[in-house]
Order: sequence, then structure tokens, then C-alpha cells
Amino acid sequence: MPDIPNPDPALYTQTEWHLRVELAAAYRLLATLNMDDAIFTHTSLRIPGDTPTFLINPYGMMFEEVTASSLVRIDAGGHKICGSRWPVNPAGFDIHSAVHNGNPDAHCVIHTHSLAGMTVASMPEGLLPLNQMSLHFYNRIGRYSYDTIHFPAHEQARLVEAIGQHHALIMENHGMMACGASVAEAFFYMYYLEKACRIQCQVLAGGRAYLSVPEQAREEGAALFESRPEQKRFMWAAFVRKLYRDAPDFAS
Repeated sequence: MPDIPNPDPALYTQTEWHLRVELAAAYRLLATLNMDDAIFTHTSLRIPGDTPTFLINPYGMMFEEVTASSLVRIDAGGHKICGSRWPVNPAGFDIHSAVHNGNPDAHCVIHTHSLAGMTVASMPEGLLPLNQMSLHFYNRIGRYSYDTIHFPAHEQARLVEAIGQHHALIMENHGMMACGASVAEAFFYMYYLEKACRIQCQVLAGGRAYLSVPEQAREEGAALFESRPEQKRFMWAAFVRKLYRDAPDFAS
């Protein structure tokens, strides 16, 4: 991502501003790809430092409205650090703070309520190996059962345990989650998780027999995808270039 001039060096370090621009890009792209849900769901990004803090969307703002400067910085207790007039979704804080605090490698966390994702999250079999896209998650996706709508401490612990070291999670009857060491990595996994879910919904809606990926090819494909980390960087850079062409105000 190109360096964007920091509009207020007194308010943001250059590192924080760069992260704000990256996270704002993720919000805009999720909206463009129909993975938003009005003002609900959330994507967060940890800011490196001695004190745990992360950026999250302003509660009440649609994903297509989010800009780098509108993102809210909060600490581990959910307190706003910047002077934003916007609140933070309490559920968003509970979910994302749990993953950030429980997994030091989860720098970026994306949670969606997409139609396809919620449909697959309601299927007892979960994500099926129906296509090459799904192999990104073959034996590499967690499941979190829907026991309550709330996220008290014990539910947060269950959530962290469910996702484990995976980059993706099915939140049963709820939606999907992806996380990564960067925005690029988390976005890559959510993009292909959503695509695999959409394909599965269409295949099953046909009501006919379907072909699954042969068992011997599943782990082979999953391992091959894991061995190509550069794909995540290249894809993210391409999407960001498109965003600069279509909606450059995200970086303001």
C-alpha cells in the first residue's frame, strides 16, 4: 500500500495512520463484495505497542462510509483512546478483544454476517469440500456452537479455544470469522471462505447429486495453498489499487 500523508502527526503516529488506512480499505472492500450487514459486524486491527489497543469501526456507520480517520481506537478494557464521538458496538468489542487477547498472532480479525456465511453456519455438516476454494479450510477451520447471544468471559474463552490456530471459524447460527497476522492475510481468508460458502449454497440449492473433491486431493491442495503466502500480499495489493481508483476517500 502506498504511503498516505499523515493528516495529523500530533494525533497519529505514522504506523497508526498506515494501519488505519489498511483497515479502512478492508471495510470498504467488504462492503463492495456484499459482506457487510448494515451497521453491524466488525473488523479490527491491533496496533503494536506495550499497551494492547486496537482499531474498530464506529458503531452506527456503514462499512461503505468508514474512513481511516473515523476508526475508533480502544484499549483492552473497551475504553476509547481517541476523541471519537462515535460509540463502539459492545458485541464487537467482546468478540474481537477476546481473539486479539487470546491469540498473539491474530493482528486482524474479520467477522461477517453474510447471507452465504450464515447459511453454511446453520448447516450441521459445516463447510464441505465441494470445490478448490474450500480446500483453503480443509481441516483448517474451527467451529463455535451458538449457546447464547452474549459473550461473557467464559464464552470469550470458548471462542478463542474454538478458533485455536486456525485462520477461520464457523460461528454456528451466527456467521463467519477470519483472522491473520495482517489485514492482507485475514482478508484473503475471508474472501475465499465467503466464496466457498456461496458455491456450497448454490450447489446444494440445485437439489442434485454433487461432486466432492477427491479425498486424496484435499490435503494436497490445502498444503499447497499454505505454501504460497505471497498470494495474500499480491491479492490485497490488487484490491487496494482498485479501491484507490473507485473510492479513494477511504484513506482520508
